[in-house]
Amino acid sequence: MTLTIPTLLTLFRILLIPVLVVVFYLPYGWTNFATAAIFVLGASTDWLDGWIARRYSMYSAFGAFLDPVADKLTVAFALLLVVERHDTAWMALLSAIIIGREITISALREWMAQVGAHGLVKVATLGKIKTIVQMVAITCLLYEVDLLGLPIFLIGEWLLAVAAALTLWSGWDYLRAAWPAMQQKG
Repeated sequence: MTLTIPTLLTLFRILLIPVLVVVFYLPYGWTNFATAAIFVLGASTDWLDGWIARRYSMYSAFGAFLDPVADKLTVAFALLLVVERHDTAWMALLSAIIIGREITISALREWMAQVGAHGLVKVATLGKIKTIVQMVAITCLLYEVDLLGLPIFLIGEWLLAVAAALTLWSGWDYLRAAWPAMQQKG
């Protein structure tokens, strides 16, 4: 198997997860900035690997499998860290909605591929908007301190609520698209 540049970037994103966790727990005042920066670096490589793959036709089956796994792992671990530090019912609920939807849609995509209807559950524009809002929200929540008088954590919390709403909406769209195939007798 040849590893393409996009796949190497995806692997790098996965390797950033333990770094994110370790830096998050370091006992220094700058760790919130570093944790947010590491998360932004990972999110940037997600965009970059997709751009390189499309621009230079560097697609691989392994990369197509690994990219969404890396995305979901990164988001899940980052949300777990946020809930660890801010263990409120609200934060746990928003995180559970996002992580639960990711697991559900992953299972749905896998099942749709098995029944030969994978084209019905492709990523839509709404899912991309959800991802952007979610990434900005998580960055704000990891950074968490006010910046230039702006309440960064509060902004992140509201954006996470918007991301959770978009998550439910896009998840509903996926389920609705897949519903005819789910109704067929197996």
